[in-house]
Amino acid sequence: MRFTHAAAMLLAAVSVPAMAHIDQPPPAAVSATDSEVPTPVDQLAAPPTDAEPFLLLSTAGQHGTAFRWRDANGDNLFRESMNLRGQVFEQDTRIAVNANGHITSLIIRGFTPNGNAAESYSFANGRARWSSPVDSGESAGDGAAVYSSFGGPFVASADFAERLIAAPEHRLALLPSGQARAEQIATATIGQNEIQLWAISGLALSAFPIWMDDGKFFAITSWISLMPSAAAGEMARLQQIQDEAMARRNPAFVERFGQLPSTPVAFENVRLFDSIEGAWREDQTVVVDGRLITATGPAASTPVPANARRIDGRGKTLVPGLWDAHMHMGDDASGPMLLTLGVTSARDPGADVQPALARQQRVATGQLLSPTVFTSVLIDGAGPLAAQGGVTVTSSEEAANAVRQAHDNGFRAIKFYTSMQPDWLRAGIAEAHRLGMHVHGHVPATMRAMDAIDAGYDEITHINFIAMQAMPDSVVNVSNGFARFEGPGRYARTLDLTAPPISTLITRMASEGIVSDPTLVAFAGILNAESGQVSASYAPFVGTLPPQTERAFRAGGFAPPADLTRADYQASFAKLVELVGRMQAAGVPIVAGTDGSGLELIHELELYVQAGMTPAEALQSATIRPARLVGADNSTGSITVGKEADLVLVDGDPSQRIGDLRHTLWVMTDGRLIDANALREAVGFSGPPR
Repeated sequence: MRFTHAAAMLLAAVSVPAMAHIDQPPPAAVSATDSEVPTPVDQLAAPPTDAEPFLLLSTAGQHGTAFRWRDANGDNLFRESMNLRGQVFEQDTRIAVNANGHITSLIIRGFTPNGNAAESYSFANGRARWSSPVDSGESAGDGAAVYSSFGGPFVASADFAERLIAAPEHRLALLPSGQARAEQIATATIGQNEIQLWAISGLALSAFPIWMDDGKFFAITSWISLMPSAAAGEMARLQQIQDEAMARRNPAFVERFGQLPSTPVAFENVRLFDSIEGAWREDQTVVVDGRLITATGPAASTPVPANARRIDGRGKTLVPGLWDAHMHMGDDASGPMLLTLGVTSARDPGADVQPALARQQRVATGQLLSPTVFTSVLIDGAGPLAAQGGVTVTSSEEAANAVRQAHDNGFRAIKFYTSMQPDWLRAGIAEAHRLGMHVHGHVPATMRAMDAIDAGYDEITHINFIAMQAMPDSVVNVSNGFARFEGPGRYARTLDLTAPPISTLITRMASEGIVSDPTLVAFAGILNAESGQVSASYAPFVGTLPPQTERAFRAGGFAPPADLTRADYQASFAKLVELVGRMQAAGVPIVAGTDGSGLELIHELELYVQAGMTPAEALQSATIRPARLVGADNSTGSITVGKEADLVLVDGDPSQRIGDLRHTLWVMTDGRLIDANALREAVGFSGPPR
């Protein structure tokens, strides 16, 4: 879904939020959080004609506008409007400063899909106080620590970035906790000016790159880029320079963790998961030599080479390397982080083409430690609701041409999106199938899942598009906007899953082998989560990640409309979970993906067990099934002699507690043996998940 709750939460965690160095509040400062009602758009700050303009862009086009300026009182103001396929963000920030340039208050107003964005911070008389959509607190101090805002306009990152770069040693202490630091890593020339690329650390596991012009904010280039209006045409070039600069940080991980063992490795006395049979086998030994599995069998009768490194697996379980079948790879740092989770293979169902190709090249040449990633090209119809990061088309001919270009670039799957016109979609699917490519995606507006299957879909992405088979036309006809969330939230709780049209759809998907990629965890975040509470996907990781990342875990779901409640949304989510269980029971192939950071993968499997799957069936959806889906099951996806050594040793018994899969001890990827705890520490976790 890219920039739905899960992805937007990640953006909040890894982007540079609006932050403030606060000494004392201005007279009569008003908290932005005094009211539960968001500030209306017409009451948000209006940029003057001389405000500095920015555009919010992706390869699909423009998604919004942003401005920064200083008013007659000397306050710094930021205003941003963004529409991500119906997800509307309208926010402003006001930062008041004293004669010394110190911030005396920070106020955020407006709304996001999660509801009221109101947030405030002040410092006076030795006390810092803050109130955000997810928390409130206060702290004694001298005002030197910088408040790290939970939300606010992306463009307000400019204020923080300028303060951080100007700070001694480019370091700032943060509130509620943490520390940010910056390091210059590259330069680029724009016109006659040289701009500098800085990597900001301390906010998330990934360093966040930001472009500066001699200490003044210039741009952010990412999935959603924030570009000066006059330099919008430079986005792709700056992105390439940035990716290459960030990639120069990879060799240390490769050198430390990416080497093949010099001797065979034997996992002895393990509980083994046979993903092909869906069976658990006790007291097994598995031998790896080089990149391949060379022996498996009962521990009492499986010989181990004399020079092998022996790993005692008593009380532990060996499973095939896990797959995240819906993982948008945001940057190179995602690779080592996913490996700590036991994810040795992933499917990126729609990536920016050039960064994806460059990343694949780095993996292939040993310059990047990463799971093996199978990437689809995302194709959408041009327009205001086009998917960020996609290739946009305006005709059947362009759709077919985009498919051919993807094939020529080495991609083997196409993901279509919700703004595709039906005729364009059919032309693109026909060309993809002619070229032997897999077709999956969102169901375009005006169409239902059955229509997409009629058109040639091999797979339906996201459980909401399955449920929308039974939604009214008022939802389906505008499902390239916010209706694709609000409709299932409103109607799914009332669905009869045992009757047409849902039962008919399930029967057809099962009979034709149409795959489902449900990403239930994404909808758990959108529909289930209360603001301020940590969802079950992230609770095991609390206390192990940077404070700003963990704060983002409390974002909560999308705000229900006035005539619905959170309980209504939760009831609809429960029905979506039940729907996955009925699909599995009927024989619909299910593959497990997160559409998030990857941290959510095991909770996705827990939800499958909740839906009625056995732990073995759930684990098959994250091992052999996605391997079969991409045609890699001859080399990976199961613990089989002759296959690549993609393995995970976990502490515990996932045959009884599927959540034990979080307790990774050793990870093998293509034969490389990795101490999961050592890699976790190197990535930036402070300890293993609970």
